[in-house]
Amino acid sequence: MSTVHIPNLIAGEEAAGDGFERYNPADPAELVAVAPASGAEAVDAAVTAAAEAQPGWAALPAPARGAILLDAAEVLRGRHEDAARDLVREEGKTLTEARGEVRRAIDVLRFFGSEGWRLGGQVLPSSLPDTMVHTRREPVGVVGLITPWNFPIAIPAWKLAPALIGGNAVVLKPAELTPVSARHLTEALVRAGLPAGVLNVVHGSGAVVGEALVRDPRVAAVSFTGSTQVGMRIERAVQERRGRVQVEMGGKNALVVLDDADVEQAARIAAAGGFGLTGQACTASSRVICTPGVHDDFVAALAKEAARYHPGNGLADGTLMGPVVSEQQLGTITAAVERATAEGATVAAGGEAPKGLMLAPTVLSGLSQENTAAREEIFGPVVAVLSAADLDDAINLVNDSRYGLAAGICTRSLAAAQRFAAAARVGVVKVNRPTTGLDLNVPFGGVGDSSSNTFREQGAVAVDFYTWSKSVYLGWEG
Repeated sequence: MSTVHIPNLIAGEEAAGDGFERYNPADPAELVAVAPASGAEAVDAAVTAAAEAQPGWAALPAPARGAILLDAAEVLRGRHEDAARDLVREEGKTLTEARGEVRRAIDVLRFFGSEGWRLGGQVLPSSLPDTMVHTRREPVGVVGLITPWNFPIAIPAWKLAPALIGGNAVVLKPAELTPVSARHLTEALVRAGLPAGVLNVVHGSGAVVGEALVRDPRVAAVSFTGSTQVGMRIERAVQERRGRVQVEMGGKNALVVLDDADVEQAARIAAAGGFGLTGQACTASSRVICTPGVHDDFVAALAKEAARYHPGNGLADGTLMGPVVSEQQLGTITAAVERATAEGATVAAGGEAPKGLMLAPTVLSGLSQENTAAREEIFGPVVAVLSAADLDDAINLVNDSRYGLAAGICTRSLAAAQRFAAAARVGVVKVNRPTTGLDLNVPFGGVGDSSSNTFREQGAVAVDFYTWSKSVYLGWEG
């Protein structure tokens, strides 16, 4: 397959450049893409273009803005298979996972395109005679979006779509590792008729492009998804200049397995949440908390499930798990496993030296709550299994974390499920389902060090971050 050269997009014009080379994680000899290593001057030009284009875009009626999103969904649907295969080549997902992600991006564009017909305010009663009060949604202006590599087309879509339907202009900085997927999405919007300057794309490092975007006072709002360390730094920087900021960060998501659970089913749920997507998801099930009656049987069942997720090229038939995304990420994961065993964990499955970026799913058991693998995000196919005395103890362990993104429970008891849902200090609770995955119409976000915990992403409420409310009094003489 040929190498794709990815340009920046500024004021409707493409500007090619070199600097970042992306190789296929399943075949490190294959150069997938080359993208610009842009500087701060490119960000300045992109923000200028966005600021100039935004008033005209906001003046377009919301249904007309929505029509462009709907047309973009059709453009992307026409290149569904190509986009999915490119996603596999640059990120490493399986083809099934990639197809699902592209489908998600298409559906997100459709969802928010339709929101153009519902975007509006409220009519409220006034205490004054001959007076009507209504509210209006106003766009915040220029928005900066910084997106990660692990969902390289879905996350840009679920940030771009509500920003655009809200009447904002956007500067997007995609992840350095996944420029091709972002290109498929942005090309679909351009081909659907999005006016020049409303969407600008600048490729480059977070330290240069991301920093310039975050610091620019003309950028009214910044939405970021990525690591907790970087997210907190962005949050402080934007707040210092009184901008609006939304950060979705890491997680150390727990799945509780009670004695009454079906152990085999629970192991399948844990494996899907922990090894699917190569464990490279912020909602991955990275720790499982078992009560005594099922602990040993669960560890054995999960080890058996892990063997099914033999890593391979995502384009090959039957592959359930792709490679780790990069050498750097592989080093982080293997170092975490080594540290966990040094702190007393036992490797119940996996753990062997990887072949290239192909890392076998790893199950750790015999951990204490203080083991680093039980507390810190690993972001790879590693699941730590802990013990709890009962449901209350399990809930305490779930909440004994600086993160609070997702948690799940496997049980046949409705009462236990309801208690868990009420007590778990997380943004998403799953019962007898993997912690990964969320319907696009459902609000998404966490608490603690997982999120700024202000505005939620996805669903109709996602537009709230990209708009502000204005109250209007309309009086007339009797």
